[in-house]
Amino acid sequence: MTMTFPPRTPCLLALALATAACAGSTQDGSPAQDPTQDPGQDLGLNTDDFEQAIVPLVTTANFTSAYTGQGAGATTCNTQFQLAGQEPAADGTYPVFLYMVGTTETFTNASATAAVAEMAGRGFVAATVQYDSASFGNCTTLSGKASCMFDAQTPTSAVNMLCARTKADCSKGVVVAGFSQGSVLATLAKNYDPRVEAAWGMGDGVNYAIYNLASCVGDGKRKLPSSRLRAIDGERDMFIGPNASNVRSQFRTLTGLSCGTATSCLQKDGSGWYIIQNAQTTDRNADHCYMRASNCTGSENTLDKRWQTGTEPWELAANLAWLASYTRP
Repeated sequence: MTMTFPPRTPCLLALALATAACAGSTQDGSPAQDPTQDPGQDLGLNTDDFEQAIVPLVTTANFTSAYTGQGAGATTCNTQFQLAGQEPAADGTYPVFLYMVGTTETFTNASATAAVAEMAGRGFVAATVQYDSASFGNCTTLSGKASCMFDAQTPTSAVNMLCARTKADCSKGVVVAGFSQGSVLATLAKNYDPRVEAAWGMGDGVNYAIYNLASCVGDGKRKLPSSRLRAIDGERDMFIGPNASNVRSQFRTLTGLSCGTATSCLQKDGSGWYIIQNAQTTDRNADHCYMRASNCTGSENTLDKRWQTGTEPWELAANLAWLASYTRP
C-alpha cells in the first residue's frame, strides 16, 4: 500500500507556525483568539490555502520492525514489541517520527495509522510503537517504558531501530506524539534521547486517577522544555478533567503556562496548550478520546472527521505540521 503527501516546504512551515500562533495568548492571562477563527487569518491566509498545502503528493511505502521494550510487570527492557511504519519511497534520508497509543489501545489503530501515514508523506520515517499498554503506572513504571523506547545508547531501543533504517537520519531531528499514556511517554522521550526535538500530547496531563505524575512530567521536571511541548485535550476529559477548569489547572502544571480562563494558551511558536470545546467535535463531546467519532465509548478505529481532515489547532494536520517545523528535510 502506498500513500502520498506533500514534501515540507518553506510555505508549509509558515503555515504550520501560523496555525499554531493564531490561538496564542500570553502568560499574563490575556484572552486567546477564538478557536473557531480561520487558522491562517493572522498571516492573510485562508483555510483553502492551508488545505492546498497538504494535498497528498509524496509516495510512501510500509515497513515493520521490532525493538526490545519493558514487558508487563518488568523493570528492565526484556520483551520484543513491534514497530509498524511508513517512509518515503523516494531515495534520500529523512527525520524520524514515533507515535504511542493510549492505555488498552491497539498500536495500529486508526489515529496511530493516520498520524504515521501523514508524517511519512511529509517526509519522515514514521512508526507507531507497540508497548505494554494494558496497564498504566507511576513515574517509575512509565519512565521505564519510555527509557526502553528512547534510550539513545541502546541499539535495540525503538528510536535506534528506526534511526538505523537506511532512509532515516536522526541528525535531522526526532519528533514524537502520543495519546493518553502515550502522551506521557512522548513527554518523557527527551529524557533518554537528546535528538528528540518536540512532542505533541493528546490527553496529556499530570494526574490520571490515582497516579500523580507531576514529579516526572511537570514543567521543569523533565528534559523536554515546555517551549517544545504542545498539549491538547477536550474540556470534558474524564481523566484529567472532567471540566475545562480542571484541564486548565493540569496544563498549567504540565507547561508552566497560565492564560486565565482562556481555552487556548498556544504561544507564537506553537507550543503551549489548547482545550477543545464540545461544539468543536463532530459528536459534540470533547472528552479524553476526542479524536474518535464517538468519544471513549466508541471504536478506536473510527475517527472524528474534523480531527482527521480539518485545519484547526487541535486537529491532526496542524499538530503534525508543528512537529515537522522542528526538523530538517
